[in-house]
Amino acid sequence: MAVNLSFNEDLLPIAGVRLATLNAGIRYKGRDDLLVMELAEGSSCAAVFTRNAFCAAPVTVARAHLASASPRYLLVNAGNANAGTGELGLAAAKACCNALAEVGQCKPEQILPFSTGVIGQQLPVDKVVAALPAAMANLKEDNWLAAAKAIMTTDTIGKAMSKQIELGGKSVTITGIAKGAGMIHPNMATMLSYVATDAQVEPSLLQAILSEVVEETYNCITIDGDTSTNDSLVLAATGKSGSVVDASNRASFQQAVQDVCMYLAQAIVRDGEGATKFISVVVEGANDRAEARVIGNTVALSPLVKTAMFASDPNWGRILAAVGRSPIDKLDVNAVTIWLGDTLLIEKGQPAPSYREELGQVEMKRDEINVRIQMGRGAASATTWTCDFSYDYVKINAEYRS
Repeated sequence: MAVNLSFNEDLLPIAGVRLATLNAGIRYKGRDDLLVMELAEGSSCAAVFTRNAFCAAPVTVARAHLASASPRYLLVNAGNANAGTGELGLAAAKACCNALAEVGQCKPEQILPFSTGVIGQQLPVDKVVAALPAAMANLKEDNWLAAAKAIMTTDTIGKAMSKQIELGGKSVTITGIAKGAGMIHPNMATMLSYVATDAQVEPSLLQAILSEVVEETYNCITIDGDTSTNDSLVLAATGKSGSVVDASNRASFQQAVQDVCMYLAQAIVRDGEGATKFISVVVEGANDRAEARVIGNTVALSPLVKTAMFASDPNWGRILAAVGRSPIDKLDVNAVTIWLGDTLLIEKGQPAPSYREELGQVEMKRDEINVRIQMGRGAASATTWTCDFSYDYVKINAEYRS
């Protein structure tokens, strides 16, 4: 079960966005595994993609299409990643785009394809194509809940969020969905996430906003240190509210987008495969933000730290060791102070005289754990969100293809 996370059903439709889901039989039985998202003519679209060199075929195609045309449709399938599939995989992604373009009466370059699931298996194009007419006939503005469920793989719960703000006296709505529970260590965005707004935002500004938001949200989470071949995040703006985002109100709009993306990013961690604990690693007093993130990631990615968290074992030496092996220059251990929740573990490099095992035990038994590390090197800080490693993480991944 996800850690303190429930399915958010209070979602708001976005004028200019329609969605449809259905079961195409790609891999799963008894649940939808295909999503079609329609964007109104004239919508702006921004995206970020995985930096994994073995990126999936749909990532390659989506990048090329986004650079050449204004998207009208997003096509997402679950159960098959169409990654590691070579030229046949590229042809499959393009064939799906061609089929949807024909049904949707637009250019193939106006389709952005996305896939998630098992790597190394060819996409069953015939099943996707056969399902498209029915999907197009069922496009609705209020289908966000179904969309969040249709893109799931090992997720135990759909991840979705809406937010409304006032810009220039007009109401602006932002709604987003995401999927992801394993193979999570983003180096651009998240596994799959789609966020839309009815604000009017010029494409280059929308891309700048998305790139900054990603650095504060999706790029601050990790579950297992594996960057997916399929990571993709799209932000679409239909302009239907009549509210224009510009330099005067960018900060307010960007914060609202960040709030939605922060919820989705943390929801992914809370639903990490087999997770029982939600962990925040806060690094303070670093020379710069990049250094703070390196230290935070080293702690958050440590299997020994993560398994101790699962066991509720206050073996704080594992945290200390992870900080000490962080790849940073000239670490002065006598400047480092570490807390576990409100309990002081290390003070200026020395064991805290106030520490007692029972205090650490209380902190470790919580389902939300905060590790705070003061480096004493500068003024920069960063937070990484992660989860523990349980027996179920191994079980889920050992049985993933069965």
